[in-house]
Amino acid sequence: LVAPADLARLLQARRELGARGTRRAGRVFALADGRAQSPAESLLRVKLVLRGIPPPVPQHPIRVRSGRVLHPDLAWPRYRVALEYDGGYHADPDQLDLDRRRLNQLTDAGWLVLHATARRLYREFESLQYEVRRALRSRGAPI
Repeated sequence: LVAPADLARLLQARRELGARGTRRAGRVFALADGRAQSPAESLLRVKLVLRGIPPPVPQHPIRVRSGRVLHPDLAWPRYRVALEYDGGYHADPDQLDLDRRRLNQLTDAGWLVLHATARRLYREFESLQYEVRRALRSRGAPI
């Protein structure tokens, strides 16, 4: 809803006024990204970045063999690693079928695809972030 340039101007104006909290606001603004398709995707991305994982690209376009363009929730294009957030509706049999087809197409295109659920995001994040870190390292990321 707000352009990054508008946030930068607001932050600069607050700095010039000597307003408190501008350093913290700057860190928060730097984490903002309007490409996510759900609050959980945003939370997942921010938590990973705060753990020292390189910032992923939300909704990165990937052309697969069929010519279709798929957009995984989070991607590290340089390393061909993607992370999909599977909310509750992914348990629906029809959605599960679509998800598995997407997974097959992405892996056929050379991508390593990981999945996260609400349980992993909220209760088992430590092990999830280690899995992401290992996947990126296995593809050459220097982390």
